[in-house]
Amino acid sequence: MAWNEPGGGKDNDPWGGKNQGPPDLDEALKKLQEKLNGIFGGGKKPGGGNGGDVKIGASTFAIFGVLAVIVWGLFGFYQVDQQERAVVLRLGVYHQTVMPGLRWNPPLIDEVNKINVTKVRGVASRGQMLTEDENIVDVALSVQYTVADPANFLLKVKSPELSLEHALESALRHVVGSSKMDQVITEGREQIAVDTQQRLQAYLDTYQSGILVAKVNIEDAQAPSQVQDAFDDVTRAKEDRERLKNEAEAYANGIIPEARGAAQRQLEEAQAYKEQVVARAEGEAQRFANLFTEYRKAPQVTRERLYIDALETLYSDATKVMVDVDGGNNMMYLPIDKLMDKSATVRKGSQEEVDIRALTDKVVEQLRRDTQTTRREGR
Repeated sequence: MAWNEPGGGKDNDPWGGKNQGPPDLDEALKKLQEKLNGIFGGGKKPGGGNGGDVKIGASTFAIFGVLAVIVWGLFGFYQVDQQERAVVLRLGVYHQTVMPGLRWNPPLIDEVNKINVTKVRGVASRGQMLTEDENIVDVALSVQYTVADPANFLLKVKSPELSLEHALESALRHVVGSSKMDQVITEGREQIAVDTQQRLQAYLDTYQSGILVAKVNIEDAQAPSQVQDAFDDVTRAKEDRERLKNEAEAYANGIIPEARGAAQRQLEEAQAYKEQVVARAEGEAQRFANLFTEYRKAPQVTRERLYIDALETLYSDATKVMVDVDGGNNMMYLPIDKLMDKSATVRKGSQEEVDIRALTDKVVEQLRRDTQTTRREGR
């Protein structure tokens, strides 16, 4: 039987009494507040009233507020490494660039962006370019760069790396378009890299990108693959031309000094021969003058001396000498060849020359003695 049906009885009433309604909601909330105040150390002050409840709630919220401020402040500390710079944005607006060290900024108000300014970054590019002489070349290059201005790198350009790639392609096309194909493929690579770096840095400075280009390297530059064989033949022909040119220059540099040296040597030999002939002629003339003076003093002796010198010159290369004796039929053989051999042996052994004139005088003296002896015997 339901509690609200007639004759249901008091025991069937869920509210514990007859004619009682549902519990008071305000009373339930009040009891719940008292329990919460008891948990956090509060309670009713003597005399009752609501003032004590309000004061206890405010102190609790104050404690929570202090703890929240402490936690908020602790989250504001951060460390900036030596190779980094921190760009601080306050409420979304650039505030400052922070150097390395332990720093603090209010959280949720300042935004800290750390950027490595010492790291060398790189980007590569490759494409077909049109040269000044209307040829197409494939150029591949790489760029090394660092961050010079962290604030500009973060705020001035939306995508610094993409802007760098576009600026690199533009600078490279401008430089290659102002150069001939031979310069791009062969000896002009270094100059093209330097010009590209200068122009690229000018573009990035205009954009205020905060990027500093450290190095531009031309890794490869060649003709398109469809005509690469023909260009290789042209390149080999040019190399052969340079090689032959260098060989010819080396030969010329070698033969010309030799020819000049030979010509100078001939000139010096001619000059020496000239001086020798002149000196010999002057000596012969002086000897003849001296001989003429002596001839005038003693003609007979001088004539004999001249005769003897003539015989000496005549028989100097002869190995045997036959002497005819006046007044007789006998012919005496003189071993001049033995004497000459002996004289040559003495010259080789002692390294001294024998005076042929003294030897001739001895022979003539011996001949005179023999002649005088023969005449005496004939008488």
